Amino acid sequence: MEYENQYQHIPKTKYDCLLFDVDDTLYPLNSGLSDHVTKNIIEYMITKLGIAEDKVPEMCVRLYKEYGTTMAGLRAIGYDFDYDDCHSFVHGRLPYEILKPDPVLKSLLQSLPIRKVIFSNANEEHVARVLGRLGLMDCFEGVICFETLNPINKTKTPDNYEDGADLKGSKQSTDFIEKFCETNQLLQKSPVVCKPFEDAFEQAFKIAKINPQRTLFFDDSIRNIQTGKDMGLHTIWVGSSHRTKSVDYALESIHNMREALPELREAFETMEEVHYSEMVAIETPVRA
Repeated sequence: MEYENQYQHIPKTKYDCLLFDVDDTLYPLNSGLSDHVTKNIIEYMITKLGIAEDKVPEMCVRLYKEYGTTMAGLRAIGYDFDYDDCHSFVHGRLPYEILKPDPVLKSLLQSLPIRKVIFSNANEEHVARVLGRLGLMDCFEGVICFETLNPINKTKTPDNYEDGADLKGSKQSTDFIEKFCETNQLLQKSPVVCKPFEDAFEQAFKIAKINPQRTLFFDDSIRNIQTGKDMGLHTIWVGSSHRTKSVDYALESIHNMREALPELREAFETMEEVHYSEMVAIETPVRA
């Protein structure tokens, strides 16, 4: 009798889902792609939004730190722009060719008998191009990305923006930016749903039918890791060797996950044992 499901006899492991960030997680920070992203974001803020060039670097860092993405921060403080246009400007001109196929990671992912899901703040096209360049398109069951969490291109200024000022390069905008850069206070909530905020995780769990208590979360951002831990996920901080309160495991490289995580080693070994058992069953003749 043939096997109807090759995984049905595999003993239940500690995890039933692996949740992965994309940028600087599935490929290393030193690839240089993130530097190009930052450069394009700064150029977008100057040329498209009319923000003073001398204010942009500090503002960019602050918005990313407070809101998870610069886009989310810009929307929170009142800037009105088309999401698709922003993504096209920031990601559409990236030198994706600097990313090379990663057959080692592909083999690792395909060898794990656990469902794997992408959870990224980036837009769908960017995620697809990165996975395509890395050769990992067929390694994941699903993708949670910007469009998943923000299905409607909302460009209306948030209702909780107090001043209601036009923030597209006017004098009022300049005054506001100076005030924003001088304060450490977290401002209005952004209409953009993204990590590291809990609503993004809640939506991802619901959409992908994820049980956080049985999910291992890989991300390079310590803020994302901290929220993930608070939400019940088991956490892996990729790109670091330092563990903190919210970090269950720290991996300098995603390639080290098999060697560094006992639970995943068990999953690999179980899969190999089942595969070997199947081969023996198939190759052993039955004599009457």
